[in-house]
Amino acid sequence: MKVSEAMTREVQLARPDQPIREIASLMGEMDIGAVPVQENDRLVGMITDRDIAVRAVGEGRGPDTPVREVMSREIKYCFDDQTIDEVTQNMGDLRIRRLPVVNREKRLVGILSLGDLAIENRWQDEAGEALGQISQPGGQHSQSAQH
Repeated sequence: MKVSEAMTREVQLARPDQPIREIASLMGEMDIGAVPVQENDRLVGMITDRDIAVRAVGEGRGPDTPVREVMSREIKYCFDDQTIDEVTQNMGDLRIRRLPVVNREKRLVGILSLGDLAIENRWQDEAGEALGQISQPGGQHSQSAQH
């Protein structure tokens, strides 16, 4: 099965100059934990609920802090024509729960989360294996790297 069959196609986007308050509010309304950041029709980062908690609140930054100051700049992504098996293995290896999905022209076409896979019976095993790898203690996390 291909990523395009499981991904969420309607993706909310953030701008680098948006205050984190707006993104946190959007995350609450949409019940999502990550928002791709786009500038000039290009994916330039991801902002997660963890970025807001660790890099903003944890460092004493206010709610009007621009997204660009706390977003993760190192973007991991997958292609819409990759297989679910391949991508879930990569998610486990990279210890990430969600990936932006791009087409071969590197344009954002969706987002894939372990939650997307877990609700589909046919992909629950892959989601469970990836989550098992992600949940292993130790290792580097994106929030501990320089951004």
